[in-house]
Amino acid sequence: MSIPFTPGPPLTCRQIRELDRIAIQEIGIPGVVLMENAGRGAAEFIYTTLSAVAGRRVVILCGPGNNGGDGFVIARHLHNAGLAVDVVLAAPEERSTGDAAVNLSILRRMGLEFTRAFQPSGLEAARAALQRADVIVDALLGTGSTGPPRGTMAALIELANAVPTARRVAIDIPTGLDADTGQVYEPCFRAAATVTMVAPKLGFDAPAARLVVGQVRVVDIGAPRGSLPSAAAEKGANATGS
Repeated sequence: MSIPFTPGPPLTCRQIRELDRIAIQEIGIPGVVLMENAGRGAAEFIYTTLSAVAGRRVVILCGPGNNGGDGFVIARHLHNAGLAVDVVLAAPEERSTGDAAVNLSILRRMGLEFTRAFQPSGLEAARAALQRADVIVDALLGTGSTGPPRGTMAALIELANAVPTARRVAIDIPTGLDADTGQVYEPCFRAAATVTMVAPKLGFDAPAARLVVGQVRVVDIGAPRGSLPSAAAEKGANATGS
């Protein structure tokens, strides 16, 4: 039985970043621990959505930031659980730094192979992997991203959205969604489910956003409760000070 977790009210991206800062700098939880908790929680959700494990294939699209780092953790746990896991890199390995680089290095030492979508033949290799997928995981960009996805990431989203038989799961937010306003850029990963960290994001309730986030599952990453006001309270404070 898992430990119960009751999500708080929706938060803005700024509040999420502040919560991470408090957890790491003031409480003393290493960032790699928060990433491990996030990825493990997401992996457990993905695993439980599968009616069977044998022969199931998961393709994880990973960007160079912390969202990609979550994807690397997910890959490790699903691989350990017996699933066939394809990790597709949207950017060269050296662009992954900090906690994400730690988890990328772990996958490399485990012997997992990567599809490097940024290389000349990489997108065709990614297309082939995606067409075999039972589940496609979007770990490309998180709450720190702004504007529409571009380049290799945009191409990967378009390829993923074109696979009719796979279940699509976004990590934290669907890439291409503004998590504060709910604006949907093109292309945007169209998820059947979004595994988001700590709390729903403020923009998830926007009519356009509802079409791309799908089912929302909130994961506890071990950050302290009660450290931040609700997004509504923040907006009221900003209005008062203006």
